[in-house]
Amino acid sequence: MKFRSESTALAACTVLAVAATLSTTLAAHAQSASSPAQASAPAAAASAPRPLPKDFSFFLTSQPIGQGGNLGGLAGADAHCQKLAAAAGAGNRTWHAYLSTQAAALNDPGFTNARDRIGAGPWRNAKGVVIAQDVADLHSPGSKLTQATAIDEKGNSVNGRADQPNNHDMLTGSRPDGTAYAGAPFADMTCGNWTKGGTEGSAMLGHHDLAGPVDNTWAKSWNSSHPSRGCDTAGLRSTGGAGLFYCFATN
Repeated sequence: MKFRSESTALAACTVLAVAATLSTTLAAHAQSASSPAQASAPAAAASAPRPLPKDFSFFLTSQPIGQGGNLGGLAGADAHCQKLAAAAGAGNRTWHAYLSTQAAALNDPGFTNARDRIGAGPWRNAKGVVIAQDVADLHSPGSKLTQATAIDEKGNSVNGRADQPNNHDMLTGSRPDGTAYAGAPFADMTCGNWTKGGTEGSAMLGHHDLAGPVDNTWAKSWNSSHPSRGCDTAGLRSTGGAGLFYCFATN
């Protein structure tokens, strides 16, 4: 009888040990199953878009249209600004690209000045920093447009001359004061009013980082530094551009 009692006790202990092990294993599996969800919460919070300031009204395009200087005309460029702004949460405003167009002839008034199509200001970037108070301020030495403030619609910096790849060439087609260049028979400065995407034509470019190969005023201009080498993507890339441009809220 004593032997049978000891066997029974040993069996009971074995059952209890197995049960405890099973319980511990199940608990571990439950914890590991919940860990990814718990770990993903901080990651999701970190990747959430930065809240835009209420008066956000200026940005550089984070991506090009993708056809070189062919932006689909002013309408296509404006639509691109509107699309990017909407994706960032600011589609309730009207956005225009900072671009000029040229007339068909010197005596033709059918040109567009970039400065006349961007509203009255003031303009603030995605971090709430004021770029300029008004059109005159924007085109003055007091403008606050620099690489640090000329950021995209997501609040990210855009590569400058010292970065790789260099994306500091911004399409503008404009003179330093924001007005259009003379039309035919003078040189194309707007890639055929933003409809050319091949090697023919050219566009005036600005440097958003205010930097160039020499220490001259033209090299530091945010809107009128030098013409492009053609209107194709390769031509724009050859001087440090990706077909990006400035967008302003007009209201």
